Amino acid sequence: MKRNTSNKVLYSRFSREAAYIKLFTICLLLAIVSCKAKKQIIAKRSTADTTAKVVDTKLAKINAIKAVQTNFDSFSGKARTKLNIGGSSNDVTLNIRIKRDQKIWVSITAIAGIEVARALITPDSILVINRLQSVYIKQPFSYLNTIAGNQVNYKTIESLLIGNAIPELLNEDGTFDTTNGVSTITGNMQGIVYKVLLGADLKVNQTNLDNQSAAQSLQVINSVFIQSGVRAIPSQIDISSIVKDKKILVNLHYIKVDFDQALDFPFSIPSRYTPAN
Repeated sequence: MKRNTSNKVLYSRFSREAAYIKLFTICLLLAIVSCKAKKQIIAKRSTADTTAKVVDTKLAKINAIKAVQTNFDSFSGKARTKLNIGGSSNDVTLNIRIKRDQKIWVSITAIAGIEVARALITPDSILVINRLQSVYIKQPFSYLNTIAGNQVNYKTIESLLIGNAIPELLNEDGTFDTTNGVSTITGNMQGIVYKVLLGADLKVNQTNLDNQSAAQSLQVINSVFIQSGVRAIPSQIDISSIVKDKKILVNLHYIKVDFDQALDFPFSIPSRYTPAN
């Protein structure tokens, strides 16, 4: 009886309007780190190499930025996460696994470590299972665009979860400016106004995307950079997405991270599950 009561409480808290399916999907956009039990060490963001070089062309600047992006084959991370959808807030834990350029796997757990949803995203598709309601989503990747806007593609999600620059924004059509050690890239790409702020080490501090005609905007702030081996990455990633009257806030704080390890991506839809409306 006690177990049944607990399940009813969980169901009541997270099942409204199938919110967890959308909530789970949104948190992926977003969406680093302590390594295992080791204490986090604040990364020393050296400016020596950056300031010593004279960058004469946009292409050289773009190549310099690309050179300091986090490179990896696989990534796994655990993040304490606060999700806020339309003013309704939930504290959850995300376990994230990425096979670069191929797939993103996320398990979301709530009270007492109970898994409530799981997703698998590829460049072509998205699969989500909602364990509380025994339903699933099986859609092409374009399904995410109805929630997060047309500016989001697979590589966007992968880049944001790692703290990298969105690849499409590193182009020679943008305007580059450096003031007081902070570099700014601004431009307009197919109606999307973008602005990227980079620190003296050319790591991305903030990304803004704004599509006024579609009433869509996305802001991502990377902070508290820490050292993970040879990589300097953000342990705090704050994401704000607005699509018309929908506002989603995602605050990720990585508490564990590993790179380039062999990973499994278990995902199956139970036969008793039905498609979500």
